Amino acid sequence: MIFFSDLDGTFLDSRKHVPARCREALDAIARAGDLFVPCSGRPLAGIPHEILAHPAVRFAVSANGACVSELDPAHPGAAAARTLHTALLTRAHALACWELAHNRDVTFDVFADGTCYLRRDLFERIDEFAGDPYMAQSMRDTRTPVDEDAPATIARVHQLERVSMYWHDPRDRAELTEALSAMEGIDLTRSYPMNIEVMEAGASKGAALAWLCGHLGIATSDAVAFGDNLNDLSMILAAGTGVAVANAEAEVRSSADAVCASNDEAGVGAFILERYA
Repeated sequence: MIFFSDLDGTFLDSRKHVPARCREALDAIARAGDLFVPCSGRPLAGIPHEILAHPAVRFAVSANGACVSELDPAHPGAAAARTLHTALLTRAHALACWELAHNRDVTFDVFADGTCYLRRDLFERIDEFAGDPYMAQSMRDTRTPVDEDAPATIARVHQLERVSMYWHDPRDRAELTEALSAMEGIDLTRSYPMNIEVMEAGASKGAALAWLCGHLGIATSDAVAFGDNLNDLSMILAAGTGVAVANAEAEVRSSADAVCASNDEAGVGAFILERYA
C-alpha cells in the first residue's frame, strides 16, 4: 500500500506534533514494506525531520505538489534528497503576483529550492498573520528571513516552486483573489483560511500523487490519501481512497470516500492501523 498524507491539520496535531498513534502507523507501514509519502504545502526543508527520517518514508511531495523528492536512506532528511519531478512557477507569474500584492499589508512567501523565503520585516510580524501561536511558530520554523524584496529573491533562486500571501484584512483577500483569478497560467488554492497560495497551472498535490504512482508502477486506485483543506482536494480525488479528517473543510469532507477522526485524535494513524489489523 502507498499512503499520501497532508501534514498540518491532518497528520500533525494542532500543536504541530506527530501523535503517538501516527508514529505507530509509520512503524506498521515500514514493517509491511509499504510507503508513506508526506504531501505538504510546506517546503521540503520544513517537513519535520522525524517524518523524513522514518524508514516508511522514501519519497516526499512538497510545496503543494511543485516538487517530488526521493530521500537518501543513508542520509535521511531534506539536505541529501534528490529531486525527481517538478512543476515550477514561472518567474513572470511570480512577479505578476508580486505586483498585485506588494502594496497591500500581506506577506509574500517565496517557496524555492526546498525552502521558503520571506522579507525580514514581514517575518518579524508573523504573529499578526497566523491563526494561533502553534501556527506562528511553525511559520517561523519553515521560513528563512531575507533582507531583500521578493523580486530579488525570485531572480536569484534556482527552482521557483510557488508563492503565497497571508492576509489579515478580508478586503485584501477578496481583491487579491479576484485579480489573481483573472491571471492565466496559474492555479489558486489555500491551506489556511487566511492565506492564498499560487501554483503554476496544473501543479497540485493530486498531480504529484499521480506522477509518483506512475513512476513507481503503482495504480492510483491503490493509493490512500488524507487531507483537511482545499489544497488537499485534488489529492483526495486522485487517490483510490480519499480520506478527510473530521476537522477538514466541508468541501473536502463531502468529496472524500471516508472521514476519519480529527488530527487531534490521530485519525490518520488510527485509519492506517485499521488497514493492518
